[in-house]
Amino acid sequence: MEAKERRDQIAGLLQQSRQPITGTALAKKMGVSRQVIVGDVAILRAAGVDIYATPQGYVILQAAASTAVSAKLACRHERDCIETELAVIIDNGGRVLDVSVEHPVYGEIKANLMLASRRDLTEFLHKSAASGAAPLSLVTGGVHIHTIEVPSVAVLHKITAELKELGILLE
Repeated sequence: MEAKERRDQIAGLLQQSRQPITGTALAKKMGVSRQVIVGDVAILRAAGVDIYATPQGYVILQAAASTAVSAKLACRHERDCIETELAVIIDNGGRVLDVSVEHPVYGEIKANLMLASRRDLTEFLHKSAASGAAPLSLVTGGVHIHTIEVPSVAVLHKITAELKELGILLE
């Protein structure tokens, strides 16, 4: 299979999938190494395909329903409140798209999360614990911003109220 044909197939698989696909799974399907997939994804991105790398794998975001509301939430908490914060958003029907911090040297640093279910959250927390990696907010004393997507303004208000009550939401 030619490289261009393989990249077209990768883009097609990601476009059709409702779930992220790991680099390893794509490599197996295409009969190449994971490193080849990483290169193919980089080339597809450079060509304008909006592929996101998430903790669950690669994904192309589908257009959200017209009633969906996006918001940025400024938060601050200790490391042991990560699960609580993310669970409030997810359990109320929200989706955590990313997390970002403002680094004093590098400017904004953003990581795609794409957490929409308890299963996603459990996998994210497990990977975080297993890797021993520090959260991005460590650099900023716990301050960070989440981009979230919710089905309605009412849901957004419920999430912000709960986070405020927990002392997590910055005002």
